[in-house]
Amino acid sequence: MRADNTRTVATVFYDADCQICVGTVRRFRRVLARRDFEMAPLQAPGVSVLLGVPDEQMLTEMRLRLRDGTVVGGADAVVEIARRIWWAWPLWVLSRVPGAMRPMRAIYRWVARRRSCTSGACNVHVRAGARLIDVLPVIILPIVALILAPLIPRWVFMWAMAFALYAGCKWLTYRQAVARMETRSRRRTLGYLFAWPGMDAMAFLSGSAPVERSSRSEWMRAGINITFGVILIWMVVRAVLSVSPLVAGWIGMAGAVLILHFGTFHLVSLVWRRAGINAMPVMRKPLRSTSLGEFWGRRWNTAFHELACRFTFRPLRQLVGVTGATLLAFVASGLIHELVISVPARGAYGLPTGYFVLQGLGVAGERTPLGRRLGLGSGWRGWLFTVLVTAGPAFWLFPPQFVRNVILPMLAVIGAA
Repeated sequence: MRADNTRTVATVFYDADCQICVGTVRRFRRVLARRDFEMAPLQAPGVSVLLGVPDEQMLTEMRLRLRDGTVVGGADAVVEIARRIWWAWPLWVLSRVPGAMRPMRAIYRWVARRRSCTSGACNVHVRAGARLIDVLPVIILPIVALILAPLIPRWVFMWAMAFALYAGCKWLTYRQAVARMETRSRRRTLGYLFAWPGMDAMAFLSGSAPVERSSRSEWMRAGINITFGVILIWMVVRAVLSVSPLVAGWIGMAGAVLILHFGTFHLVSLVWRRAGINAMPVMRKPLRSTSLGEFWGRRWNTAFHELACRFTFRPLRQLVGVTGATLLAFVASGLIHELVISVPARGAYGLPTGYFVLQGLGVAGERTPLGRRLGLGSGWRGWLFTVLVTAGPAFWLFPPQFVRNVILPMLAVIGAA
């Protein structure tokens, strides 16, 4: 331990008896070392005196000792570290929002009390569904994508990161589902993992829920969406490109969403439902939403909503309340979109997170007494409010840097620009 080394920015003190803590240190040691962080166990001789922390409080949280002798712990230490890492920097920005540190500290304390320790001092039993094999792909695959980033075009990296996050979450939902099932079909397992974009593994694999029958209009609507998307990408984009490349890029993105989410994914849903498997569309007529809550919760990309609800909202609801858990779920969505949008674009950091924070505030606002009196959660007022909040700041979600550096080069490669 060299806490006073002149090159050392700070020293991270961790619990050496905690398996999760030690594993995290091993995964991030090189990242921190490149930024002149040192690592040291809290159990090392003299650490209590060095940090000025009583022995009985030493293992309650990680500690960070800065070069000037300042000591911070827990969530405050995490955000201080994030401030010095470019891809974690949005977390530090979020922590500067008034009131944001309170739920962050609460979440850290909740996790710290439930961490698994080899010594048994934590008295926590890890659930079978939270084993390392379940969560490892969620960690490893995005890291692999980041490693490949300098070697591939930015638009390829965007798809690589999106697929890495998707595949990791897909595996996690599958593992949690099979832990609750006695038997499962191999055909359904392969279909869920490789031929279905949804994330409701129990509905798809169990076969216990009733299957909504498909209609002829659904088949026609999916085909029309694909056709219209193709027209936008390979005809409209070319016509608009010379006038405004940015507008052409946004039109191209709209075409891609029509082809994939509203077209191809809907066709896949129809095929599975025709086969008797409960696979509801990921897009469920979002333009009919009469509230932001309905838009994000039941109609727009229900696969992503399933993830946010299961792994963010529900675990945090009892800890920080419904409103706090809702806001944090949107913050998590923003950080994930930073990886797929800001990181490939190498710019506009924080804008996607800001977009989703605004959505969370909008959902919370329409549920307040004032929001109800204004009719923001129903009827035509709710529909108009939803359109304004979701579409108005859309350039935060897909900023010009992303369009220029990622989307337009991709459109050029596929012959659309």
